[in-house]
Amino acid sequence: MAGDPSPSPSALKLHRRELWGWLSYAFASEVFVIVSLTLFLPICLEQFARDNGFLLPDKTIPCTSGPAPPTGMVEEDGARCVVKLGWAWIDTASFSLYTYSISVALQALTVISMGGIADRAWFRKPLLFGFAALGSFSAICFFLLPSSSPIWPLSSLLAILANIGFGASIVVLNAYLPRLAVSSLPFSDHGDTEKLSRATARISSLGIALGYTAGILLLLVTVLPVQRAGGSTDALRFAIGGSGVWWALFSIPALWLLPDARGFEEAQNPGVTEEREGLLTSEPTSEAAPVVATKWSVRREVVDAWMRLGNMLRWENIRRLRNTFRYLAAWFLLSDGFTTLTSTALLFAKTTLHMPPSSLVLVGVLTPSAGILGALLWPILQRRLGLTSLRVLIVLIIAASVIPLYGVIGLFAPHGARWGLRVPAEMFVLAVYFGGLYGAFQSYARALYAEIIPPGEEARWYGLFSITDKSSSFIGPLVVGLVADLTGNIRYAFLFLVFMLWAALPVLAGVDVERGRADARAWSSYGNEEHEVEGDTVVHLDE
Repeated sequence: MAGDPSPSPSALKLHRRELWGWLSYAFASEVFVIVSLTLFLPICLEQFARDNGFLLPDKTIPCTSGPAPPTGMVEEDGARCVVKLGWAWIDTASFSLYTYSISVALQALTVISMGGIADRAWFRKPLLFGFAALGSFSAICFFLLPSSSPIWPLSSLLAILANIGFGASIVVLNAYLPRLAVSSLPFSDHGDTEKLSRATARISSLGIALGYTAGILLLLVTVLPVQRAGGSTDALRFAIGGSGVWWALFSIPALWLLPDARGFEEAQNPGVTEEREGLLTSEPTSEAAPVVATKWSVRREVVDAWMRLGNMLRWENIRRLRNTFRYLAAWFLLSDGFTTLTSTALLFAKTTLHMPPSSLVLVGVLTPSAGILGALLWPILQRRLGLTSLRVLIVLIIAASVIPLYGVIGLFAPHGARWGLRVPAEMFVLAVYFGGLYGAFQSYARALYAEIIPPGEEARWYGLFSITDKSSSFIGPLVVGLVADLTGNIRYAFLFLVFMLWAALPVLAGVDVERGRADARAWSSYGNEEHEVEGDTVVHLDE
């Protein structure tokens, strides 16, 4: 009820239910990122290629027949393993990187096409769990595909579909975040931007911490079988399949807890559903709000989504939301830098430092473990030091850039040096350091963005957030793959990563969050056509 300073009991009940549903899906899906996407999947894809590859220069000796190099031995100039795909021979590490590049490019196209549908409350939940089903099932299919199969390149397709399913579902999940932050506060605090900012960061951090906890639990379960199997391809693909099973099973509580559109409307305003249903069958009751009902279709929504994207990217709209787009420009560089740093470090550890899979799993456990602490402790540190969310992000980026810079120093280290990322022990230290930064970076990045996007268009703008992420994140692995192919030394890619992180700093520092928040609110009330969806019918309310 308008003017009521406190939420109704039904609204409070809805908030708790929706929050637990939101956190449940974070618990379910983040496992795929930690266990598969950033750890086992790039290693497994490289292993799939290696099991079918040959050693240079003759390309006649199978890679698996040669003696394995000693653990920790750096062989940046040694024999390389390549695999033939079609007419081209590529480095086995590049097979993994190219797969990821293709997956994020297709993920971007998917996110653009479904953005408008996800902004419809009636379709948000079905979209979320539809993409969850696609991603989890694709991961589960790794159980059925051995590297000895003649169709082993299908591993690339399964990885692509799983990544598309995960990325698209997370866009939909993030669209719930602004509403969750608002509904967590008393009505009298809804206009307090500082409290709203902290509430958004708190909920985002809880999601990251809970997701990381789930990832660690499954990693601990997979450590022993992977170690006993000597890091075989079968052990790696079973770990990926296990992440798919976890993702599917723990999505069920979220499916039950997250309310559908009707439940949300009835909790917010009993009777509103009946009133809106009447719009579908009644004549307009006033000239001020004529109703035009048209048949809803996926094709129309996809076409409209691309048209809306073109409208959002018009120069006059970029100027109106200059701080939002400045943030997106910084995010373009940062997302690529952080995600590529993760995958490159793991491939570097496997192919250059020759760390065994059991050691890589330990790295995978240490990173999210430190990430939990980082996601929970940085908000506390922020309050005590009185830092804004923007300042915290800048500090995190500067600190993270130390890692690739340290790898670059290794290019100038003398032979036999034990510094500059030349020995496996350094990877364990850097895993803890990076995890403490990355967990906080993820939570603050999406929480800060939630403050400067137009209310009511969360899925559309989080879609643009993901598009910006994916449009850059396919560039990073592509560049690293080309570096590995052209130089035979993946260490040179660290130079590219330092550049990506440092180039983002002046762009991000120029974001005016307060102005961006005000501009976003003004955008929401700026002469846009409003339309709602009920069932398979679109109702246009032309003011």
